[in-house]
Amino acid sequence: MATSTATSCTTPAFGVTAASGYLTVSSGAGLVFKVNQSSGDITSITYNCGPELQAQDKFSQISSGLGAAASYSVNGTVAKITIPTSTLTHYMLVRQNDNAIYMGTYISAEPTVGELRWVTRLAKSVFTGVPAESNLTGNTGAIESTDIYGMADGTTRSKYYGNQAAKDLAIRGVTGSGIGVFMAYGNRESSSGGPFFHDIQNQTGFPETNNPGGDVHVYNYMNSGHNQTEAFRTGFHGPYALVFNDGSTTPAVPDMSWMSTQGLQGWVDATGRGGASGAGLTGMDASYSYTVGFANSAAQYWATATSSGAFSLSDMKAGTYTMTVYKGQLAVYTEQVTVTAGSTTSLPSRAINNDPSATTALWRIGDWDGTPLEFMNGTSINVMHPSDVRNAAWGPVSYSVGSAFTTFPAAQWKTGVNNPTTVTFNLTAAQIAAHTIRIGITAAYASGRPQIQVNSWSSSNPAASTQPSSRSLTIGTYRGNNTTFTFPVPSTAFVVGTNTLTINAISGSSGTAFLSPGFSYDALDML
Repeated sequence: MATSTATSCTTPAFGVTAASGYLTVSSGAGLVFKVNQSSGDITSITYNCGPELQAQDKFSQISSGLGAAASYSVNGTVAKITIPTSTLTHYMLVRQNDNAIYMGTYISAEPTVGELRWVTRLAKSVFTGVPAESNLTGNTGAIESTDIYGMADGTTRSKYYGNQAAKDLAIRGVTGSGIGVFMAYGNRESSSGGPFFHDIQNQTGFPETNNPGGDVHVYNYMNSGHNQTEAFRTGFHGPYALVFNDGSTTPAVPDMSWMSTQGLQGWVDATGRGGASGAGLTGMDASYSYTVGFANSAAQYWATATSSGAFSLSDMKAGTYTMTVYKGQLAVYTEQVTVTAGSTTSLPSRAINNDPSATTALWRIGDWDGTPLEFMNGTSINVMHPSDVRNAAWGPVSYSVGSAFTTFPAAQWKTGVNNPTTVTFNLTAAQIAAHTIRIGITAAYASGRPQIQVNSWSSSNPAASTQPSSRSLTIGTYRGNNTTFTFPVPSTAFVVGTNTLTINAISGSSGTAFLSPGFSYDALDML
């Protein structure tokens, strides 16, 4: 038996015990959890003889539960639990004296619930250190659907708020007295959406009929329909891990490479992998960071480029990828690159060839960087609902070229919020000519897109951009498919002196307020 140093009680030695329809798994170092052999759900978790950590109204599981039989094996210092279905196999592994549950999930088809996630449901009475943006405790009721909630002070909370971009996912969790539970997100190669995609990480206090106070949730979302810009990927998702400690510090991301020898279905080992490296990029803007992404139907990868545009990636599945260079979050270069198993594909220096900022403009509002972050309320989209009282009033806005970008709206909606937006600018007699106005958007809801008027001249209505068919701007994301709308404007539309550009949010769809058709801005300019 292993004796806990945290209390005077004893915890079981490392291993797995099967009894009464449950598997009891012990790390031998303080972590003990139970798995229902019929469903594969985790039904109990304790750490160092402390209180029950697992919520008891609902259990921890893949998606909404597999309802499949769990088997186990112990091989030396590794215990492995396997939960198979016809299209999904989930693994939970524990190493001796290592207080973590290592996991991997293989799918040959998307789960019928339409998303692939692991959710850890924890007892709310134990955990007090939780992310504020997704803490629903004390809410006054749902303000949108059943997943966005208002508070008495006019602020808003949701599981959609405060989540990290995929490229920043490392380890994050929740804490209580003497306990911390952290998700180490691990390999994102089989997830979808690219380096800037946000998805749910936490939720606290979601009210349910049988548990009005809710639980504390720690998620690993591997794919979903939450403004998903790519098709779902099948194959092996992971590895990832649920890590336990005393809560005093965030633990380091554990090494999960040892799982390659554990016979996990779908795992692609080193013999099927290669790498890619680039010597550099010309045409970079030193004011921005650059990300180099690779994507195909089987995998996705990314790396941050150096100041000269050099990058290096290893451990990539062999195959042909679309390589995309992002300035901020805007794609400014693409090409096809083949990665060969057992070698690294070396690319000579490339010239960025699709940066809108490279074209001289008479005037420009915002930065061509694929985000609305420089605009009014732009930094709040990821962390609160647009109706939140912490936001500045959305408008409608009348903006004068040359004013601070923070006075131009980050987003615009068709009905009941801030439609239209007007922009005034001055022209000299020498500048009266045909011009092109470009409006870049980062996401759109319900086919929202811009149509313009310049003084008394009106453009035609452009076609809608291609976007995911889900809510976007209200669920913590401005990330969709970046699109630039280009409007040729005849010389007869302009006047010497003050000109007025009116931007209308249009759509054949309807809705009210923040659920009416809308879009978020990247930048706009006149050439």
